[in-house]
Amino acid sequence: MTDSHNHVQSANKKVLLISFLIITTYMIVEAIGGFLTNSLALLSDAGHMLSDAVSLGIALLAFSFSGKAANASKTYGYKRFEILAAVFNGVTLILIALFIFYESIERFANPPEVATTGMLIISSIGLAVNILVAWIMMRGSDTKENLNMRGAFLHVISDMLGSVGAIIAALMIIFFGWGWADPLASVIVAALVLRSGYYVTKASLHVLMEGTPQNVSVSDIVKTIEQTKEIKGVHDLHIWSITSGLNALSCHVVVEKQMTIAEGEILLRKIEHDLEHKNIQHVTIQLETAAHKHDNSILCTAKADLSDAHHHHHHHH
Repeated sequence: MTDSHNHVQSANKKVLLISFLIITTYMIVEAIGGFLTNSLALLSDAGHMLSDAVSLGIALLAFSFSGKAANASKTYGYKRFEILAAVFNGVTLILIALFIFYESIERFANPPEVATTGMLIISSIGLAVNILVAWIMMRGSDTKENLNMRGAFLHVISDMLGSVGAIIAALMIIFFGWGWADPLASVIVAALVLRSGYYVTKASLHVLMEGTPQNVSVSDIVKTIEQTKEIKGVHDLHIWSITSGLNALSCHVVVEKQMTIAEGEILLRKIEHDLEHKNIQHVTIQLETAAHKHDNSILCTAKADLSDAHHHHHHHH
């Protein structure tokens, strides 16, 4: 692992811990407020914040877990735990959204009485809390590349929209007496929750299926490897993510049979360097000669051409 990766991880962890504490505290306030004021918009937002708190908690656990050293039974360590956390995160978001949809149907038919002033105050504080957390996350952590962080960040953003929805709903009930504004706001929140849940789940499942990372183009990678003049061809190429921000590649490359091991080393170092600029952090390359395309050919030195030994009956010295 590179130092920068570890540095980013500890920054992510710190941000998550702060966000987790702020959001958990506020979620409890909002849930109580939702019960007291009888507002589904507040309750759905609190439910959303609960999923937030849970997701942040899991994301935190995941960072701690994924930092654990590799061992004989888990040669990549626990880095995948983060992705499992992201899947769990996405799925809970989807379930919460469906539950809110279900709840709101009943409320559209007969909107209950809602204590609007309380709803307005609580949702306004909620908005402020979410803006604060989103700002902390954007400033201090890696929300672009890290799926786990991105999942947590999306939670907070859609939460923010939830608070906005609750504020608007409260104002509509106060000024126009539109009781249906409360369930409507909760349905809009639910739709947003569903959307972010879908995207996080899809991206995480892609990683679990060993899919090619989104920030890597296979043709570009092949071109990068093949532009080195010593390389005659590339086959058996695999590119996958171990976890967010840690992409791996393995392939076989065909080289001239008189290349020495030392030359091979230099070649490999060059390829590794080129690939690092293309978002590949972990490279395993098998060098082969053309004669033994899919055999585990031995790297031959110029002095003793070992491939001759195998085909001895063809050669009449």
